[in-house]
Amino acid sequence: MARRSDNGVTVVMPRPSRLRALALAGLVAVAALAVAGRLDLFPSLPNPFGSETIDRTQPALLQSLADLSEYHAATGNFQVIVDTEKDTRFVPSFIRGERTVYVAGGSVDAVVDFSQLDERSIQASPDRTSVSVVLPAPTLAEPTVDPEESRVVSRDRGLLDRVGSAFSDNPAGERSLALAAQDKMRAAAAESDLRRRAEDNTRRMLEGMLRALGYSEVTVTFSPTPV
Repeated sequence: MARRSDNGVTVVMPRPSRLRALALAGLVAVAALAVAGRLDLFPSLPNPFGSETIDRTQPALLQSLADLSEYHAATGNFQVIVDTEKDTRFVPSFIRGERTVYVAGGSVDAVVDFSQLDERSIQASPDRTSVSVVLPAPTLAEPTVDPEESRVVSRDRGLLDRVGSAFSDNPAGERSLALAAQDKMRAAAAESDLRRRAEDNTRRMLEGMLRALGYSEVTVTFSPTPV
């Protein structure tokens, strides 16, 4: 410590190195208080040591939608009639021939495929307030024939066919009727508004999901129907 006498008064002065150490310790203490959010000495001035968090994370929309895989957006219930007739040339129908009327009930789903979406399919605004999604057009799944809703309502056989059926079953005949019913359901579904309903249902589902994620403006479009 340095000492100096002035008018008989002895003054003890800290050494320069000690002053620097004290100043550094004070600065560290102030910085610690500022980082901890306790520096309220000058509330009108901005905190020079304040921290700011910037969220640059992109929303995982693509993964979320891809996880949906196939979305069965609409289901159509159909009832079709299959009327088949088998004849033998030059033989009267009451001797050899068969006519079957089969009523089939079943359903066809309209499906939207999410599994092929990529980065071009989803475009979100930088401020994450709006998003646009482009989806493939809905396609029709294979028709499903419900056995409980399907039955043979009439079957007229010739004499020889009736005799033959008494000795053997013909499960292949029932299968052929079901396959014919599937073809008719597929055609009926293609002419119905099932695809349009699937688009409407998918659009409503995505709008609700994306608005729940914070997007205020959601646009959902569909690519042209594949040929």
